[in-house]
Amino acid sequence: MTTTSMSSTLEKQFKISARGSTVAREVRGGVVTFLTMAYIIVLNPIILSGVADKDGKFLGGGSISNAGFSKIAVTTALVAGVITILMGVFANFPLALATGLGLNAFVAYSVASKMTWADAMGLVVIEGLIILVLVLTGFRKAVFDAVPRELKTAIAVGIGLFITFIGLVDAGFVRTTGLGAPPVGLGIGGNLMGWPVLVFCIGLLIMISLYTRGIPGAILIGIVVTTIIAAIVQKIADIAPTTNAAGKVVNPKGWNLNVPEWPHKVFAKPNFDLLGNFSLFGGFKEAGFVTAALLVFTLLLADFFDTMGTMTAIGAEAGLNDSDGTPEGAQKILIVDSIAAAAGGAAGISSNTSYIESASGVGDGARTGLASIVTGVLFLLSTFAAPLVDQIPSEAAVPALVLVGFLMMSQIKHISWDDNEIAIPAFLTIVLMPFTYSITAGIGAGFIAYVVLKIVKGKTSGIHPLMWIIAALFVVYFAIEPVTSWVS
Repeated sequence: MTTTSMSSTLEKQFKISARGSTVAREVRGGVVTFLTMAYIIVLNPIILSGVADKDGKFLGGGSISNAGFSKIAVTTALVAGVITILMGVFANFPLALATGLGLNAFVAYSVASKMTWADAMGLVVIEGLIILVLVLTGFRKAVFDAVPRELKTAIAVGIGLFITFIGLVDAGFVRTTGLGAPPVGLGIGGNLMGWPVLVFCIGLLIMISLYTRGIPGAILIGIVVTTIIAAIVQKIADIAPTTNAAGKVVNPKGWNLNVPEWPHKVFAKPNFDLLGNFSLFGGFKEAGFVTAALLVFTLLLADFFDTMGTMTAIGAEAGLNDSDGTPEGAQKILIVDSIAAAAGGAAGISSNTSYIESASGVGDGARTGLASIVTGVLFLLSTFAAPLVDQIPSEAAVPALVLVGFLMMSQIKHISWDDNEIAIPAFLTIVLMPFTYSITAGIGAGFIAYVVLKIVKGKTSGIHPLMWIIAALFVVYFAIEPVTSWVS
């Protein structure tokens, strides 16, 4: 195929010139989007690989914490690549997808703790299929309208604080004190100790400096530079890891995840053993119907609304929205996103969703699905770089959690703090997520408080019928243990 015929084919498929773009701009925009969001290849395994399920097993690693790190990384890249290419081909929209931050934290800390990892991923598949049905039937608007906008904002803010706390703890910057009060504190005995914590601090300063300067790919560049610094520190100081092979803490001042050393090889055949690691209905048997149903609903809530906002924002920046603010091909975009959620669960790496980081590629000129295809291909190529990913220490990667937490926290300005009917539920939603280490607890408390305050104020007519049902389910969720004990 000649260059001219190839350009003609691309033009016909993607309407490049009609959208005011060129092939070169689409390729460049796709590369920029990949560089901006490639951090998920590292952050997803950091969040998922170190949490044990109900049976004490770690995702992809059996009884050994973080042993499944590289498996999660390459599968994360695989699914992101395939789904993002599908978005480009089917929806012709410059939107990339990957494992959702916040969603993966919810799966790890709120779902897997109540069942096996396979059961947890089964609930993710169910959630994705439900969203797909909602999209195909047009019921999505009813679900979208049920939850007040400011409560949706509070959920995002709360998750931002939660993953920030996770990042600080994983870096050793914040640690448990072993005391009744305070339960957590700065470093060890109120002091920051060990070279790894210093590496984290340097990495955080580098990352926020790059972001503030508006450097494309600030998060990824920060991770790479900090990993190099960590490798130099390790070469000089020869620091042992925090835990031994049995998971026992032997060096509190050591590396929390991986010891940063140059790998023996840069590329390797990817291991996709996690594919198909899900049990569709096992979660209902393990956790009970009410608990499992609420977990699915919470996943659906976060995933569904996030996508609506993301695609609208990207469409607005690209000039692809109609007069009502709806992106061109919205139905196709939502269908791909729904498939992505189910595909992430079926692959064993949590729900995949649309990324607002796609705005970086759009800002660099991307206007069509060709950019998404470029981003997806780069994700697929990165599946062969597992040896490099395996050498990234937690201290070099978790600064990204802090920065992403800040970005999510910035949405707090959209909450009406002068209106107690929404401010108090929003406050409870936000603070209870990090304080209870449970996203579900924060959402449930916020929803219940919202309905109760509406009742107290005599404004029951303003409560959406679905909110009555959701609040009632959360009451059952919180009371399930004492009620079960009382009945038995």
